[in-house]
Amino acid sequence: MIKPVIEEAINSQINKELYSAYLYLSMSAYFHGRNLEGFANWMEVQTQEEMMHAKKFYDYLISRGGKVKLMPIDGPKTTWDSPDQIFDETYKHEQLVTESIDKLMDLAVKEGDHATQAILQWYVTEQVEEEANASGILEKLRLTGKDGSAIFLIDRELALRTFNMAAYQQQAAQ
Repeated sequence: MIKPVIEEAINSQINKELYSAYLYLSMSAYFHGRNLEGFANWMEVQTQEEMMHAKKFYDYLISRGGKVKLMPIDGPKTTWDSPDQIFDETYKHEQLVTESIDKLMDLAVKEGDHATQAILQWYVTEQVEEEANASGILEKLRLTGKDGSAIFLIDRELALRTFNMAAYQQQAAQ
């Protein structure tokens, strides 16, 4: 049985992961509206990843005898000035998620919950990748400035990103 304080913290994290999915879906819609389909694709894949992050926490809570308490999700921002502003916000958002995961890990350590620490280690590693991906794209956008042709090259690159549910689930199960 999972401790109530850990259950509450994980339910809060599920909400944060679902908000992340909602935010990235909003960003995808923004990019679709500007005919930047590669950027939109990247955000849609990111949305799917965030949904899987929430589902992994959801499944974990159930497996430990906890109760999942889904809470309202705040509405995300819907307009931005540029792709680099979106990726600046994406990077900052991922840093906030990392901070939240770190606090959850600190709580699991404090409570002596080794099983939760084990699952959180996957998230700690995942957040390193999430921040690196967002900051990498942001740096490319900063290098291009307002060069439209460079934005279209990045758009083409981002169009190649795919979400492989089976591979993701296998990685997440580890």
